[in-house]
Amino acid sequence: MNAGSVSLIGVYDADGSFAGEIRYWVGARLGRTHCSLCEVTHGLFREKSEWRNCRDSLNVEFSTFHRDDAPDDVLEACKHQLPVVVARTGDDLLVVLGPEELETLGGDVARFEAHLKQSCGAKGIILD
Repeated sequence: MNAGSVSLIGVYDADGSFAGEIRYWVGARLGRTHCSLCEVTHGLFREKSEWRNCRDSLNVEFSTFHRDDAPDDVLEACKHQLPVVVARTGDDLLVVLGPEELETLGGDVARFEAHLKQSCGAKGIILD
C-alpha cells in the first residue's frame, strides 16, 4: 500500500479537555498517570521538536487524538486499548503500534520512528 492512500492516527491514553490536560500533567508528575505515546510526542510543557520533525518527514498525514475525542471507528479498531497508533488504508483500520510496543520505546522519538516504519512495512504499508 503506498503512502498516498494511508494516514496514521495516534490516540493518547489521556483526555483532551483543559481539565483532562491538567489532570494528566499533574498525575504524570506524581507518577499516577502514564501515556507512552504522550512521552514520545511531548516534553514537560509542549510538543517535542524531534516529534514534529519525525511527523513531518513521514510522507503521510499523522493525526493525534485523545481518548475522549478520537473517532469511534478508531477506538473500535483498537478495542479501546490505548495508547495506540492506527493506520487508515481506505476503509480499513490496522493497529500498527499498540500499548505494549509503545511502552518499550521509553519516549524516544527515533525508536518510535524505527518501530513505526518496521511495523507498517510488516503490514504492507509503505511510508517512504
